[in-house]
Amino acid sequence: MTVDTSSTDDSPVGAGAELLSVDAAVAAAEAVLAQRFGSTITLIDAEDLAGSGPATVVRARVDSSSFALPRTLVIKHYPGAVRPGHDDSFAREAASYQLFTALSPEDRMCPELLAHGAGQRVLVIDDLGRMPTLEDKLCGGDSRAAETALLSWARSLGRLHFSTANREADFNALLRRLSPRNRSGEAPDDAGAAPGEITERFPPLLEQALGVRTPDAVLQAAARAAEQISSGGYRAFSPVDLWPDNNLVTGAGVRFLDFEHGRVRSALIDAAHLRVPFVSAPQPLALPAGMSEAMIAAWRAEVVGLWPALADEDTLSAYLLGTELLAVWHATCRHLPGLAGVRNASRTGRAAALATWWRGLAEHAEHSEREGDAAVAEHAATVAAALDTRFGPGLELALYPAFR
Repeated sequence: MTVDTSSTDDSPVGAGAELLSVDAAVAAAEAVLAQRFGSTITLIDAEDLAGSGPATVVRARVDSSSFALPRTLVIKHYPGAVRPGHDDSFAREAASYQLFTALSPEDRMCPELLAHGAGQRVLVIDDLGRMPTLEDKLCGGDSRAAETALLSWARSLGRLHFSTANREADFNALLRRLSPRNRSGEAPDDAGAAPGEITERFPPLLEQALGVRTPDAVLQAAARAAEQISSGGYRAFSPVDLWPDNNLVTGAGVRFLDFEHGRVRSALIDAAHLRVPFVSAPQPLALPAGMSEAMIAAWRAEVVGLWPALADEDTLSAYLLGTELLAVWHATCRHLPGLAGVRNASRTGRAAALATWWRGLAEHAEHSEREGDAAVAEHAATVAAALDTRFGPGLELALYPAFR
């Protein structure tokens, strides 16, 4: 591919750099494919897929090959070296795809890894085609199709957890091979922060911004939840970025695409995304009443054979309430400081999301009979009311378009 650098080029500013990055991705992919198959494989008709992360994401067609390759491939290229003190997204994604490619096709909840190279910092994966994402379904006009896709996503998440629950050592070994400075699959993770960090960061922020004090009983509930998810139980692989646009809706079910932050952690953290849908996504919206419960049931059906304790409703509810509390706390820490100048917040904005999530936490805690959860319910209702007073009135997160 030739880049026109003439001064009369009418292409927008930055287009040349984009073409160069696509060229670099294709060249890196051809190099690792040649190493993998021992013969030159030419890729043509490269298309920039505009990935949202640090990688250049490209779809390209195989021009000619004597090997049984798909007609089109997807390339993920991570140019440049890792900055000191930063996590290596390439290493995490490559280790994640290697982990899944070693599984049987029915247990593989993602495309197949065809080739990769640590020197070129590139992955070549199977192209699942121009399928809609979960985001497309949620933002479309068919509520039934959106509901079906959500349940499929929950089932796929459960199957992902089931198939990787005993593979932490494998993942860590793959990661160390790609990035020796990573001694394990652990990395900074908001939802898995240490109890001390939680109690230090959150209460001062809440009191300063909203005038709400955090009771000791709530701090203790958060500390118990943090200790639970940092223990050795219920650990499985997680894509971490559980966002609607990171999943393709295929005929075989939802498939996960992006593993730039992939790691092994408590599956209960991921399950919190069923109770507080897409809490970590850039622009989350709400789901209709009863949808979260249906998603939790679909997820549990896939993992209960591995973790039979989750068949008990009280046990599962207690775990989910703890991870829900941590997820809402961390979302508040991330977003509340940036809302300082907001007045009369939108129903699709962060203030409405926080108020809705705190209100939901209050409702869930009210149904619990465990010691301390009544304090969580009262505190959550107080925070929701304070958010509504500060940014409202009448704050309630809007539904995804498919459900309006």
